[in-house]
Amino acid sequence: MKRKSALLIFAAAVVLAAAAGWFFGSPSEEARACFKDNCFSIEIASTPKERSTGLMFRESLPKNEGMLFVFEKEGSYSFWMKNVIIPLDIIWMDKEGRVAYIAENLQPDSGLHYETVNPGQRAKYVLEINGGLAAQIGLTVGDMIEIKY
Repeated sequence: MKRKSALLIFAAAVVLAAAAGWFFGSPSEEARACFKDNCFSIEIASTPKERSTGLMFRESLPKNEGMLFVFEKEGSYSFWMKNVIIPLDIIWMDKEGRVAYIAENLQPDSGLHYETVNPGQRAKYVLEINGGLAAQIGLTVGDMIEIKY
């Protein structure tokens, strides 16, 4: 009986830790994406599992945080809003950090429809931030984003 209780407690701790982001690279001061005077603490999604989950099911995203998707090589990468419940700006960047494409203010999955974006541009990095922030900070195609991780 003690073993069963210990397993249940451990399982509950694992679920809570995952929900808190402890197993996913939680934002840190070391991992940052900066454009001019605007910096975002970023979570890194570099494995296929992390990239496929992304920001799904998150109820909020602090204004100065985001998620950076890192791919092994430059390629054409589509993103979708399936199971995403907050509006996002999605920014595709080449291997130098130059913005190749911006999908602005993508809306959450309605349950009946979700947006999918294929920018038709090659990228090594893709950054997700709160919807509307790219325009607010004046980010445009061709700008450089400094990535530190």
